[in-house]
Parts: sequence; structure tokens; C-alpha cells
Amino acid sequence: MTQVLTGFMAIGFALIHVFIAKARFLQVLPRSQWLSAAGGAATSYIFLHVLPELALHQQTFREALGGARKAETAVYLVALAGLSVFYGLERFLRAGKQRLAKERQAGIFWIHIGSFALYNVLIGYLLSHREESGIASLALYFAAMALHFVTNDYGLWLDHEAAYDSKARWLLAAAVMTGWALGAATSVADWVVGLLFAFLAGGVVLNVLKEELPEDRSSRFLPFLAGAALYAGLLMVI
Repeated sequence: MTQVLTGFMAIGFALIHVFIAKARFLQVLPRSQWLSAAGGAATSYIFLHVLPELALHQQTFREALGGARKAETAVYLVALAGLSVFYGLERFLRAGKQRLAKERQAGIFWIHIGSFALYNVLIGYLLSHREESGIASLALYFAAMALHFVTNDYGLWLDHEAAYDSKARWLLAAAVMTGWALGAATSVADWVVGLLFAFLAGGVVLNVLKEELPEDRSSRFLPFLAGAALYAGLLMVI
């Protein structure tokens, strides 16, 4: 039953990728308040649900790493790595787009979309492997990642437009379905799931902030704050 439910959720993720460019209500300046609110909700999920869960499993990491000194901090190093990887990727891509001639930017496009395809595989995989079991935990994960996909995919569409419509959306949709299929077919140790969530946490924080902070995005602080506060309230209640 759970695999059927996560399968429908993976399809929901895929549909966001396919149809995000059709959401005309998001295509306004200043930035749609819904995009900023969605970013706030996803960030709230990471800080109030994922990171506290990782803290509770520090002993698991110590045991998995043979009691090595500072082993319990490994999960936070992985979160930092997730943030750093996506920050480095964005800086490389922005510099490349400014430096390379237009006809040579196809490689930049595929690096960008390829990295997010792997990101999607991870998110799809973790539909079946979460720090906390149960339908409520699954629903919270799905809602937070769906909102994150809305903001992230809209940003990718702004960056690539025609190429996103013709190629990228299909690759991203296939990637999240592939991740779900891998998750349904395989299992890993609890400490590995923790490390995967840690990497995802770092990536989500960076990807939300890179969509909200640049001046050309014309982001809105109050909707971001409202989204974060409302999702935080939901997490406290459940």
C-alpha cells in the first residue's frame, strides 16, 4: 500500500516538472508571492523536521563509523557538502554563461539540468526511505518537496525557457520516477538514509536561497516568512 502511495506521489512530482511553465499565475513581477511562500515552507521543513531528526541519530552515525572521533558530526559535514556542491555549481554555470559564446552554451545547459536530474533521483529515492516512518512523515516530505520543486523548476524555466520546455522537463520528470523506482526496489542502512537526507538538506537550503536572494528575482520577504511560519505551525501540530 505504501509503495502505491509513494508511486502516486512520484507521479505528482513528475507532473510539476512537466507543467510548471503552464502556471501563468507564477509568471509575474515582482516575484509571485506563492513562489516565495513555497520556498519558505520547504526551508521550514528542513530546519524543523530533517535536521532535528538527524540530531537524534548521531549515535547511529558513531556506531556505523566505528566510534571514530567526531563521527556524529559527519552528517552535518554532508549537509555542508550538499550546500557547497550546489553553490559551486551555480557559480560555475553563471560564470560560464557570461564567458562562453551563445553557441557553446549547450554544454552549460546539460551540466545544469543533469545535476538537477541527479538531485531529483535523490528526492524520488527518499520517498521510500525516510528518517521517520509513517503516513504523516511521508505527507510532510511530499508537501515540502512538491513546493520546493515549484520554486526550483520555475527558476530553471526562467534560466532556459525553450530548452526547458523541449528537453529538461521530461528528463527531470523521468529522473524523479527513476529515483522512486530505485527506492522501491532497494534498501540501505539507516545511517546511509541519514546521510542522504543531510545532503538533500544542504541542497534544498542553497536552492531555495538562490531563488529568493538575487535582486532580479524580485522576491517577497513577507510571503516567504508566512510560508515558513505556516509550515512550522503544521510541523508542531502533527
